[in-house]
Amino acid sequence: MNTKELHGYIERNTRNESNICQIYVIRNGETVYEDNWRGYKTTDNFNVMSVTKGVMSLLAGIAIDKGYIKNVDQKVMDFFPNYPVKRGEKTIYDVTVKHLLTMTAPYKYRSEPWKKVCTSPDWTIAALDLLGGRSGITGEFKYATLGIQILAGIIENSSGMKCIDFANRYLFAPLGITERVCHGDSSKEDQLDFLMNKAPKKPEWYSDPEGTVTAGWGLCMSARDLALIGSMVLNDGMISGKQIISKEYLDDMLSPGLKLGERFGYMEYGYLWYKPFEERDVFAAIGDSGNIIYVNKDKNISAGITGTFKPAIYDRVQFIEEKVIPALI
Repeated sequence: MNTKELHGYIERNTRNESNICQIYVIRNGETVYEDNWRGYKTTDNFNVMSVTKGVMSLLAGIAIDKGYIKNVDQKVMDFFPNYPVKRGEKTIYDVTVKHLLTMTAPYKYRSEPWKKVCTSPDWTIAALDLLGGRSGITGEFKYATLGIQILAGIIENSSGMKCIDFANRYLFAPLGITERVCHGDSSKEDQLDFLMNKAPKKPEWYSDPEGTVTAGWGLCMSARDLALIGSMVLNDGMISGKQIISKEYLDDMLSPGLKLGERFGYMEYGYLWYKPFEERDVFAAIGDSGNIIYVNKDKNISAGITGTFKPAIYDRVQFIEEKVIPALI
């Protein structure tokens, strides 16, 4: 299959690939493939869902490099000295930044209370209200989109900057990515429309009523933006001769600390980034609906794919490996 055949394959597909909007691939520092489907353009932006978490991990690394966060072992509560901890709650004092980054932080719920957090006036404080519990620190993997919101608060409280300003200054601008703006509205109706509406988004990031970005989802980017971020990760944090993020942090971020179960395809997990294959240096920031930053160090390739909302599509690692890369090489 060549690139022309790949375009037709995606255009005709009515199942797994039917929601793909953009693919952008960089190899050896050069753009080798860009394509769009269903009337979308290369410059259009989409809610990349949980790929947002992978970007938050990079922002946490930059905050560590700049000394705003001492290290990943610093306690979460160091950053919220005025937060009123509930009487009898002890576990929350033991939770570290690393627990958030590895999804091993403990929470006081069985399933994520989306309505409670997403209708609150301050989503970071609402997420903190869920942190801790009687079981203590167990090291158990617990996927928690709402909990990642705490990372945004940590970056804001430690740097004195809004998280979106921090991202624009230290990550997006150096990569040549258009500045993001806060989405603004966060009503229940708007949240549903933001998820379901297939129209291209502005260069924006969903935000709570306090103007703090949603750390677990809601970043709007193009496939080109995603591939540029992947290229920076591929090149050990360096772009155009400038070190955006330290190699030391990226090595830690990509080093698997956990082996996940069947729900996550038995992939390994670092700091909000996945390692799909034990024996190969392939890494990914993965979001629902097939949104992805794919990094292949063996082939020196980074790729971004965007897609509109479609349930039951979790990652496109296999699609990239079996369809996209063979069409290019």
